[in-house]
Amino acid sequence: MFRRREPVPFAFIAEADKFRSNVTPPARERPSVSQLAGRWLVGLTVVAGITGSLLFGMPALSADQSTQHVQQSEASDGR
Repeated sequence: MFRRREPVPFAFIAEADKFRSNVTPPARERPSVSQLAGRWLVGLTVVAGITGSLLFGMPALSADQSTQHVQQSEASDGR
């Protein structure tokens, strides 16, 4: 099936970019004190968790050669 190719006027697209609405959106509601406190507590908890994981994780990731322990099995003691 063949479709007919008809020219489409694209003037309405150019006019749509210039259109400005004269209707203003409603004002945003201000968050209450409890909502602000909750956001601060969540943020503080996230920052404390990241800081704690770095403090406890960095010593485990460091490769100090001065604290090498040589493991020996009891089977190699030659009883």
